[in-house]
Amino acid sequence: MKRFLDNFKTLLMFLTCLIAFSCMKHEIPMDEGITDEQVQKNLKDVFGTTFSPSQDWKSTTSGTLKIKGIPAKVEKIQLIAYIAVDDSTSDASVLNEVWPEGKSEVDVVYDIPTDNKGLYVAFFSGNTCSIVKALTDVVSYTESANTRAVTRAITTSFTLPSVDLSLFRSIDSYASTRGWIPGEKLWQMEDYIAQKMDVADYDQAYKDIFRMIIFTHFKNGRKYNNLPLVKESGFYNESAYPFTTGEDPIIISPVYKNDGGYKEVVNSDLYYYYFKDEDLVGKDVASYLKSLPKYKAIQFDQCIKGDDEICKHAAYALIYWGDGTPSEGTTGSYYFPAGYKIGFMVRAMTTAESGKKQGELYSDGRLNNDINNYSACNFKSSKLGTDGPRGAWITVNGRTMLCLESGTDSDFNDIILEVEGGIDPPIYVPDIEYNSYTFCFEDTPVGDYDMNDVVIRAKRINETKVEYEVVACGAYDELFIMNINGQVINSGVEVHRMFNKGPETYINTLTGQSFTMVKDQVTVSSNFSFLDESTQPYIYDKTTDVTTKISRKGESPHGIMIPYSFRWPLEKVCVKDAYTQFNNWGQNPVTSTEWYKYPEESLVF
Repeated sequence: MKRFLDNFKTLLMFLTCLIAFSCMKHEIPMDEGITDEQVQKNLKDVFGTTFSPSQDWKSTTSGTLKIKGIPAKVEKIQLIAYIAVDDSTSDASVLNEVWPEGKSEVDVVYDIPTDNKGLYVAFFSGNTCSIVKALTDVVSYTESANTRAVTRAITTSFTLPSVDLSLFRSIDSYASTRGWIPGEKLWQMEDYIAQKMDVADYDQAYKDIFRMIIFTHFKNGRKYNNLPLVKESGFYNESAYPFTTGEDPIIISPVYKNDGGYKEVVNSDLYYYYFKDEDLVGKDVASYLKSLPKYKAIQFDQCIKGDDEICKHAAYALIYWGDGTPSEGTTGSYYFPAGYKIGFMVRAMTTAESGKKQGELYSDGRLNNDINNYSACNFKSSKLGTDGPRGAWITVNGRTMLCLESGTDSDFNDIILEVEGGIDPPIYVPDIEYNSYTFCFEDTPVGDYDMNDVVIRAKRINETKVEYEVVACGAYDELFIMNINGQVINSGVEVHRMFNKGPETYINTLTGQSFTMVKDQVTVSSNFSFLDESTQPYIYDKTTDVTTKISRKGESPHGIMIPYSFRWPLEKVCVKDAYTQFNNWGQNPVTSTEWYKYPEESLVF
């Protein structure tokens, strides 16, 4: 019996070793060297093709920007890349950040995706930000780059129309007819064509910055819920109201619409209302605001361009109709007294296509509870729910923009208006995310090329600080990350152990996994670059005694750096299958250069 048990244990150990060996991700015996012939044969077998000998596997370039003439008031400077995310979306991302600390000139090193739409410089002073495009490797801060004054003499920029300022009629709101706001009246003038003022369009440089900032912050499309961003700004509901200054007329210019061709915007009007804080004392605020008369300011079908077109060509002045209850024939003035708060509403009227989209949508979410939950016209699908605002403020190079959600989602970019003149505007400069760079490694030059044996994400936080994050490990071997000398991520800690697991465990490479990613920050020199071979991370496989570095020209793609928050392939899914343009790029370095933006959703983590 003892001999039987001993033989059984021996057989069991043999089978265990055999199974473990068969699960390894490579088939090269540990005691043999890896030859170039083996690498090339495996490469052809896996990818079904050969790659260009001139392919250097780089999707990133680096440079140094000299910034001159920096005034003492500039506290922070950011270098920003404008990058096409896919065929319909572009994003801005921060490449580097410096504090001049009184210096009038600084040199800033940056890494940027090769396929970019421009390099920009953002100058921060207090709560304002001025952005200019870097057209050369030297940028000078000049007055033309400076954020313009918040309050300016509107009368020198606009010729106010000489028309009869009197109310023509009132109508019941949709909310009134539905019993939501009994007695709510919407007041109108007789002729809004006569109220229109022609204005100079933005130059192309500003349009580019406008598009970059607004649609990086408020990404377009039903899949984006931008309500949390609105709330993070603080300028919503009770804080959504700018104060009148009493110095200039208040001018509103429609500059953008995007309703997906449903024509909901051109079949809509802009209304406004006003009050003073003392009017709210002792009252239920929402009920009082609902009871206020609302005044039509803009009829969008007369002044707004087609979808996704930035154009400032028409402006309208708000009119002060006095306090109390108006009546037909009430006359107004282009000048508000100081100290009033101005609120805005879009009246989404019946569309030609659906014949049913209608409702009043307020910047102040406290007035939207019924319409946000109204399913008959599909507004409920926005999921803005109770107290969900329909307006958001954002500042682009000193210009104040009101971004309105007039539809049935929550992207907050259906209508964008510039608001200027006699108001003390909310100033909100959105934060832009740091650019991500993703390092993907095979643990051997002879592998399956799922590029997930070790995946590291990196961000440059400022000129001397880099954040690294180990996000995945799709290998059974003992692996170590070299060249990152952090407190948590360093050459002394095996990768699986960073996740409190032992080898022979897949980390975030299988569907359904959700291991917490491991972060660390390290100090670098001001001339640091992710393209510098001497500082690039690489991996050491202790099990096989194989070192894998970022691939160089003509080598196999066993280690690549993508200038993007890359979604790596799932376990045992070759990168050519997860990204169908990869082979095109490998065969010809100048084609399919943005291959990493178009994954097969079911094949990536």
